[in-house]
Amino acid sequence: MKKIKLQINNESVSIQEGSTVATAIFESDAKTFRKSVSGENRFPLCGMGICFECRVTIDGVKHQRSCQILVREGMKIETDG
Repeated sequence: MKKIKLQINNESVSIQEGSTVATAIFESDAKTFRKSVSGENRFPLCGMGICFECRVTIDGVKHQRSCQILVREGMKIETDG
């Protein structure tokens, strides 16, 4: 499989095509996916879109479940970390 380039928190990342956004975030320098209302770091729990803990902003759209979305060339991802 080929590698594609995208941005996570304004940093360029190269990831294997067919990977999920969650995988790309785990492989990046991001410290967390999001923060709870009390400020605690949150990370994916279920990996199948039920827990909603993996929510990030993708191409300006907030609250996207990163475990359910495949990466694509040029994608811009923002975490709370």
